[in-house]
Amino acid sequence: LGLLTANAQIEKLAGPRLGFTFISAGPIADVLNDGFDFDGEDEQHGSTGSAFTTLYGWQWESRFADGGGEIVGIVEWIVLVGGMEKGMFLPSASSIIGARTGNGLEFGVGPNLSLSGIGMVFGIGYNFKSGDLNLPVNISVIPGRKMEATDNSDYTEDTYKFNSGTRVAITVGFNMSK
Repeated sequence: LGLLTANAQIEKLAGPRLGFTFISAGPIADVLNDGFDFDGEDEQHGSTGSAFTTLYGWQWESRFADGGGEIVGIVEWIVLVGGMEKGMFLPSASSIIGARTGNGLEFGVGPNLSLSGIGMVFGIGYNFKSGDLNLPVNISVIPGRKMEATDNSDYTEDTYKFNSGTRVAITVGFNMSK
């Protein structure tokens, strides 16, 4: 680790992202556990439990509000695909605005669009640097939303409440400073 130092002096970066996501019980976990055939008619959303999936994607980053101090503003656009290990295509796109400190600590918040709808993503991470190589490691959380559905089993129209599923992801990537 003596070779790794952090550096916030980055103007524009782009590079691959790999990772995994834990998804708490909800409709997207149902799809990952039972496939797209899950319709919720015999079971309520979230009845299959939590799920886990790998991620693959790309990140673009721009720096702004750099007054030469210890903190700079960053904007990131991240496009990921999950579910490929199960033969599924589950896309996700996020736009995050935040800050990075001079020692590489970063944090941000922004919208996320996925098959479960739109939500807010909250992220924190660290940008390791070795020469011109940047190695960002991030943890992000997209809280689940409270939702309602109609249970048509037994030919009744009972409404029940469920959570869309909280997603917690860990991603790593790399890119080169110019």
